Amino acid sequence: MPDTVDPAPAPARPLKVALFSGNYNYVRDGANQALNRLVAFLESRGCTVRVYSPTSDTPAFEPAGTLISVPSFAIPGRAEYRVALGLPARLKRDVRDFAPDIIHLSAPDPAAHAAKRLARDLGVPVVASIHTRFETYLAYYGFGFARPFLEMMLRRFYAGLDEVFVTTSSFGETMREAGIINRDPAVWSRGVDKARFNPQRRSQEWRWSLGINDDEAVIGFVGRLVLEKGLDIVAAAVAELKRRGVPHRLLVVGDGPARERFAGLAPDAIFVGFQDGLNLARAYASADMLINPSTTETFGNINLEAMASAIPVVAARASGNECLVTDGVTGALVTPGDISGFADALARYCGDQPLRVAHGHAGLAAAQAFDWDAINGAVLERYHDLIAARA
Repeated sequence: MPDTVDPAPAPARPLKVALFSGNYNYVRDGANQALNRLVAFLESRGCTVRVYSPTSDTPAFEPAGTLISVPSFAIPGRAEYRVALGLPARLKRDVRDFAPDIIHLSAPDPAAHAAKRLARDLGVPVVASIHTRFETYLAYYGFGFARPFLEMMLRRFYAGLDEVFVTTSSFGETMREAGIINRDPAVWSRGVDKARFNPQRRSQEWRWSLGINDDEAVIGFVGRLVLEKGLDIVAAAVAELKRRGVPHRLLVVGDGPARERFAGLAPDAIFVGFQDGLNLARAYASADMLINPSTTETFGNINLEAMASAIPVVAARASGNECLVTDGVTGALVTPGDISGFADALARYCGDQPLRVAHGHAGLAAAQAFDWDAINGAVLERYHDLIAARA
């Protein structure tokens, strides 16, 4: 008799995914852009994605997927951000009618808590992704005393999920050691658009238009101008460079509620405001190095974009930076808050062009491994595994 051949496995069917986001497209930041990239990827693979999030009359960009507005309120003192309230009956009906195969939560707000319970009622897997170290924010706004309470709430939120996605394995270890998650998480990394961010975007003419001389090393800072990005560290480090007589210019790319305060701390800086698309890529490539003192990130997207632009990165030694920056190879890692340490690292690059070129090229080579389709494809594969296990 002829040998029997096992039938080929049936192709995975397109999924219906319900995503709950605290801030999907009304503020442009790394977390939101990663979520939108994931949704766009899922839909390119035939999936249907319904996104439940607070919305704004002036969104920062066009959303991927079908966006459903969730009741919310503005955060006092930070009105650009909103907190999603619980799910009213009409939205619960909307989710039930959609009949998702899986529910993905991206912020530990009341709406996500309600969605977690709803997933259990529907009998579908529920996962969460950690984008921000919310517990670290409190100290920047005078509420550090509340951190234990917030950590308790986070532990409760992430308990009992089918999966938790973190940006790096080291960050996952940090969350486990802190007791915020109690399981080995899955890694959903980040990619970089190498067609947009690359060294060919460098523009000497643009530098001249900003009044930058050829012999001045440009220190780039990119991000929203908010306290938790370490603006005071940036200002103090460049002030120390000035005290030492190190020629440099600080180029600030971004905007936010702390801009006026930052400008007062760094009066010699060049502020170019919010940049997007090729203008942002030009800004990266036209700098000579990046400073990133933040310790609140789960993944330093700006580090990766700088590396793809072939400039070295001087970053705080924290999980969101250590996963990308190799000390002494693609940049420098500095003890968080160490003003002298940041100034030392910046001064080395300011005074040694061959060194910053060599470290920039090493970063460019390392950035090639971060491909968005492969990274988001791994998330989709994990979705299918969880759904199959539940079935």
